[in-house]
Amino acid sequence: FTIATDPLRIIFLIAGVFFYFKSLLILYYTHFKLTSGNKDEPVQKYLLIFGVLLSVIIQEMFRFAYYRLLKKANEGFKSINPDETAPSMRLLAYVSGLGFGIMSGVFSFVNTLSDSLGPGTVGIHGDSPQFFLNSAFMTLVIILLHVFWGIVFFDGCEKKKWYILLIVLLTHLLVSAQTFLSPHYGINLVSAYIIMVLMGIWAFFVAGGSCRSLKLCLLCQDKDFLLYNQRSR
Repeated sequence: FTIATDPLRIIFLIAGVFFYFKSLLILYYTHFKLTSGNKDEPVQKYLLIFGVLLSVIIQEMFRFAYYRLLKKANEGFKSINPDETAPSMRLLAYVSGLGFGIMSGVFSFVNTLSDSLGPGTVGIHGDSPQFFLNSAFMTLVIILLHVFWGIVFFDGCEKKKWYILLIVLLTHLLVSAQTFLSPHYGINLVSAYIIMVLMGIWAFFVAGGSCRSLKLCLLCQDKDFLLYNQRSR
C-alpha cells in the first residue's frame, strides 16, 4: 500500500529486486564453480559457510551500488526539474530495502518449497520437526530486516558515517551465519527477532520517527497520515 500508488516507487522497487537478484546470480556462479569439483562432505560444509559469508558481502556491495545509483538519479532529477520535488533518500532507502527483502523472501521460500518436495527426511536425522514453521518465521524476519538495513544503510551513506555500514554488515553476517553457530532453530529465531526489533527501532528514528509521532499514529490523530490515506483512496 505504501508503494503501489506511486509509479516512481514501483520502478525503484523493481530496480531493488533486480539488484538483489543480480547479487544472487553472481553468488550462484561463484559457489557452483567452487563446489562442482568437491564431493567431500566436510569440504562441502566449509564451502557452504564461505558461500553464505560471500553472499552477505556481495549483497551489501550491491546495496551500496544501488545507493550510488539512486543518489546520481536524484541529483539528475533535481537538475532537470528544479521546480519538482525529488523523492527523499529516506523514502528511496525504504523502497530499496523492501525490494531487497521481497527478493530475499522469494528466494528463501523457493528453497523451503524445494525441501518440501522430498525425500521426506526432515526430522529423521535430528532435524527439528518444526523446520517449515521456523523457516516461515525466519523468512519474515529477513524481509523486515532488509527493509530496516536499507534505511539505516542509506542514512549512514548520507551522513558518511561508515561505521554504520559496518554494523549493518556485521548484523547481516550474524543473522545469516547463526545457523552454523547453533543447530537449535528456536535459539536462532529468538536472536534474529531481537536483532530485528533493535534494527527496527533504529530505522524508525533514522527515518524521522519520534515517540510523539508514533503515539499520534496509533491514536489515529496524525493529520498528515490521515490526509495521505484520504488522497490515496
